[in-house]
Amino acid sequence: MEFTNVYQDQKRADSYSKLEFPGTYYLAFRDLPEIIENHVKGKMALDFGCGAGRSTRFLKKLGFITKGVDISQDMLDKAFEIEPGSDYQLINKGELNNIDSDSYDIILSAFTFDNIATFEIKLNLFKEFKRVLKPGGIIINLVSSPELYVNEWASFSTKDFAGNFTAKCGDKVYTIMLDVEDKRPVEDILWPTEDYKKIYRDAGFELLQTYNPLGYETEPVQWVNEKMIAPWTIYVLKK
Repeated sequence: MEFTNVYQDQKRADSYSKLEFPGTYYLAFRDLPEIIENHVKGKMALDFGCGAGRSTRFLKKLGFITKGVDISQDMLDKAFEIEPGSDYQLINKGELNNIDSDSYDIILSAFTFDNIATFEIKLNLFKEFKRVLKPGGIIINLVSSPELYVNEWASFSTKDFAGNFTAKCGDKVYTIMLDVEDKRPVEDILWPTEDYKKIYRDAGFELLQTYNPLGYETEPVQWVNEKMIAPWTIYVLKK
């Protein structure tokens, strides 16, 4: 299957780099500080698929010494523009080249695996994660839930993509991001929970916990479906 990572695009990078934590994105990051505090020991962090550095800066604010890596030079250019002198590195697709073994306490991957097409590439990356994590190290894999692609949200629209409703594991699915200037459809890969669990088992990780954050009535966001349906799934894995 031909799959193009839409974030390897200068226009998309310019648009996405202005995004912080609005609407539905707020739910993705709201609970991470507590999750990280409960599961992670040590301060060395790798942000896999850092994009323009939003999640890297998030980890730094939590006190981590953080390296961000990505396959998109356009995204990394924006990250350096926002935060000159920071530790960002371009990597090859499907590998963590030049990343030392047993060197990180936590790997955060926020939305990255939504844009990785095949079982083989996903599995190889998790094997790489196991290599670079210290013994007992933690992965937090934050991905879109399958429900994200068949509902409307504060930050996304999917109503124009009928094919989303019949998509199976590995199929392309589409969203429109409502919080950025670039309204071109975003192309993702559907990957349900049971299929992620197979990857984790095959890579030799222990699945510690799964979180599905919901919106609260008291939060200052005009939720659409977020109070009833979780748009994100957060997996916590241990080496």
